[in-house]
Amino acid sequence: MELHFNLSDSDFENKFNRCELNPSDFSHEAHLRLAWININKYGIKQAEINIQHQLRKYVEFFGAKDKYNITLTLAAIEAVYHFILKSNSDNFKDFITEFPRLKYNFKELIDCHYSFDIYHFEKAKKEFLQPDLVPFD
Repeated sequence: MELHFNLSDSDFENKFNRCELNPSDFSHEAHLRLAWININKYGIKQAEINIQHQLRKYVEFFGAKDKYNITLTLAAIEAVYHFILKSNSDNFKDFITEFPRLKYNFKELIDCHYSFDIYHFEKAKKEFLQPDLVPFD
């Protein structure tokens, strides 16, 4: 089990916002959890605003500004939202178990929407690029 599960949703969100969450504990799954918490607590539109701000602050605090990718961030939030709408889960642990594709096949999921590699495309890091294959719901 990943270390972020040792924290309640509230503690996880607060530690992340205060840049107290160790970067080694901020895994892909923890990114997904941050989106899940924000979407459920604030709604999709506010979650998009919150997470962009939170992630920029976090990567800057840890000297990793070059790792931030706005397209990937917003695409991940949209992916989590898509599955939340289909979910019967009321907690993240059950949610990620219900939709393991988010954790284990995330890149493949994103590749269904983009014909190019948003992970390494410099323009995708700096501005949100709409999917060119399949739009987000």
